[in-house]
Amino acid sequence: MKILDPPTVRRWARLAADALGQARSEIDALNVFPVADGDTGTNLHLTMLSAAEAVESLPEDVDAAVVWQTLSYGASVGARGNSGVIVSQALRGMAEVLKDGSDLRAGLMRAAVLAREAVARPVEGTVLSVLESAARAVQEVEGDLPEVARQAAGEARAALSRTPGQLDVLARSGVVDAGGAGAAIVLETLATAIAGESGGHYEVPAPSSRVSPMTEAGAGYEVMFLLDAGDRAVAELREELDAMGDSLVVVGGDGLWNVHVHVPEAGPAVEAGIKAGRPHRIRITYLAERTHAGGTGRGVVAVAAGDGIAALFEECGTVVVRRAPGTRPTLPAMLAAIRQAGGEVAVLPNDDGVRAVAAAAAEIAREEGVTVSVLPTESTVQGLAALAVHDPLRRFDDDVVAMTDAAGHTRCGHVTVADREAFTSAGVCRPGDVLGLIGGDVAVIGDSVAGVAVTVVDRMLAGGGELVTLVTGAGAEKGLAEEVERYLGRTRPEVDLVVYDGEQGGYPLLIGVE
Repeated sequence: MKILDPPTVRRWARLAADALGQARSEIDALNVFPVADGDTGTNLHLTMLSAAEAVESLPEDVDAAVVWQTLSYGASVGARGNSGVIVSQALRGMAEVLKDGSDLRAGLMRAAVLAREAVARPVEGTVLSVLESAARAVQEVEGDLPEVARQAAGEARAALSRTPGQLDVLARSGVVDAGGAGAAIVLETLATAIAGESGGHYEVPAPSSRVSPMTEAGAGYEVMFLLDAGDRAVAELREELDAMGDSLVVVGGDGLWNVHVHVPEAGPAVEAGIKAGRPHRIRITYLAERTHAGGTGRGVVAVAAGDGIAALFEECGTVVVRRAPGTRPTLPAMLAAIRQAGGEVAVLPNDDGVRAVAAAAAEIAREEGVTVSVLPTESTVQGLAALAVHDPLRRFDDDVVAMTDAAGHTRCGHVTVADREAFTSAGVCRPGDVLGLIGGDVAVIGDSVAGVAVTVVDRMLAGGGELVTLVTGAGAEKGLAEEVERYLGRTRPEVDLVVYDGEQGGYPLLIGVE
């Protein structure tokens, strides 16, 4: 590959968003600078998620300049927290260079320069150091685009390990810089995307000692807003906010700016924004206490990939977020559903790939005062099991524990048809082969949907079970569920069976064993 083409940029944005979503809590645990508010991982995830969703909304045939501009814009308007705003500015720097060229070296250097310029009082040992080290390390690298990306990612990881030696608060807390850890993942996923590899696990160094929580004294407020204003007004705003507080980051251009600052009192900072232009999307967080009074009512949000499944969840009183098989719901759709559900909300993502979006929406809702818990449901059958024990009259925490326990005691399987040749844990499959999966791994390869379904159910019951749940999909062959029912009647009459018509695409049968 010689250039970062639009498909690769799209893929990188999604890989980075997903990787940061998976590492969110680990990065949050490192967060001690500039304040130990434990949200850097969450903020970086939300920033990259906004960028990814922006580029994924574009038509397939747009040129590179539009894709890069949209990536930068999506990150800027969705940027959250100090590190999120800095990373959005780094993406802007890359977009300026790479929208009409292929020089990744120059793009990384421009990213580091703009990121540093965005911070009123730059500090070494932070995300700025990681970005700058990665950029400088590749300026003399001789090699193709994948090699430059690999070198940048490697140096970012090395620079991250050096941050405790550059910033005393990190050394005292036994952590590397949280923002730097996120930036390293962003560059590592860039190398992954350019190499055409699939995403994997991206390591986050664990704290070497317990991180002390932030005390209330001197905490103040985090103020963020988007601002429509001219360059001169923004320059004056920078000076005014810098005198008010710290952790000041102002990024943007062409009339739209993202402003972030920590101040003792929020009012004067917002008033300064009003004087400079038109602030919007104003977000104020009291840094010493991030919990707020919740709304009213108890609710459940469930993600469904089929009309029948959606109707079933709705009959049980849940707020349903629909998605097509193989896709994720958008962040706005998830957030709207949580807001609709009530003041205390349990979220059933029902797919491992949906959990990161659900967690991001939950974080935003919590800042608005909603109590939210995202349950670890990885399949529809686990969601159904959790919903079966839901009791709105129980204490919310107890209800979440009961629902999580029910989901955890439900083993999952499904039957599908291979669309290409592939190596699996059960051998080589070819197009048209029927695959039976248990816990996400291929356990059976056959030529009959009913036959494979019976084998999967039998193997799942080998570890015990009292209830089998079958969810039939759109286009499932007639009599599929009845075939499984007859088998259970002959071999395991003590097992109860429940059958639902889920109408999901892609999977003729979903199987749960409790």
